Amino acid sequence: MLQLVYVSSANRREAPDPVRILATSRRNNHRDSITGLLYSDGTRFLQVLEGPETKVAEAFARIEADPRHRALVVLSRRTIEAREFGNWDMAHHAPGADADAIIERVAALSANASSDVRATFDGFAKVRRAA
Repeated sequence: MLQLVYVSSANRREAPDPVRILATSRRNNHRDSITGLLYSDGTRFLQVLEGPETKVAEAFARIEADPRHRALVVLSRRTIEAREFGNWDMAHHAPGADADAIIERVAALSANASSDVRATFDGFAKVRRAA
C-alpha cells in the first residue's frame, strides 16, 4: 500500500471551495479505496493519501492537474503495511475558527501515523494557525 504526503498552495484565481473538494474527494476516494487526511485553511493544503499504489498515483495526477492547486511538493512517498489514517477525513480551518480546536483535531486524526508524518501535520497546523 502506498502513502503519499504533499503540500500545495491554493491558486488565487481558482478559489477553492472546501465543501465541494470534500464531496468530490470522498466520492473518488471511496471508489478507489483511498483513505487519508486533507488539512486546508483555504490558502494551503497538506494531504496524505493511502491506498493501492496505482489508485494513489492516479489521484495525485488528478490533483496535479487541478487548477485550484499550485506549487505542489511531495513531502513523503512510502510503502506502508497498514493504513495510518484509517477512514478519510478533512480538517478545515475557517477564518475566525478556534485555532486550538483544529490543532487538537489534526492531532487526533494523525495519532496513528508515523512520527515523521504526525510531526508534519502538527507543525503545519501550528504554522498555519499563526498565519
